[in-house]
Amino acid sequence: MSIFFSILVISAKNPVHSILYLVLTFFTFTVQYVLLNAQFLAVVNFIVYMGAILVLFLYTLMLINLNKSSEPVKSNIVKIAGVLGGGCLLVVLVGCLKQVGVADPVLLKDPGLGLVQNLGKVLFNQFLLPFEVSSLLLLSAMVGAVLLATKETKSV
Repeated sequence: MSIFFSILVISAKNPVHSILYLVLTFFTFTVQYVLLNAQFLAVVNFIVYMGAILVLFLYTLMLINLNKSSEPVKSNIVKIAGVLGGGCLLVVLVGCLKQVGVADPVLLKDPGLGLVQNLGKVLFNQFLLPFEVSSLLLLSAMVGAVLLATKETKSV
């Protein structure tokens, strides 16, 4: 499904549909992370990529004026270069797929390897001081950004 949705991303005519297919592609990546017992990566992928970056892409795309009349005409040389580049990519992918064999499933020696619980234990035991210092730095940066963004009002 990841490959199918990623093909739809690059083949969609409407850019908004392309971004929505990209959301579905990242969702399939999240499902794959859960199946690989990497819950932290799944949550980060879901929150950061699907929640933040793609929403920004969508808003940016909606703010851009996408008229057909303003689109520049591509020359035949650019089209030929695109076809040659795609052909080279296809040859490389076919060559790579011929080299790939069927592997045995990976068995983890530690079944709790990708769990968020283990990350939390390490983060709040070994790295508690750097975690708290980084939270204070982020807080001071946020306060500074708010102070820089506000306009000064003159009191009479």
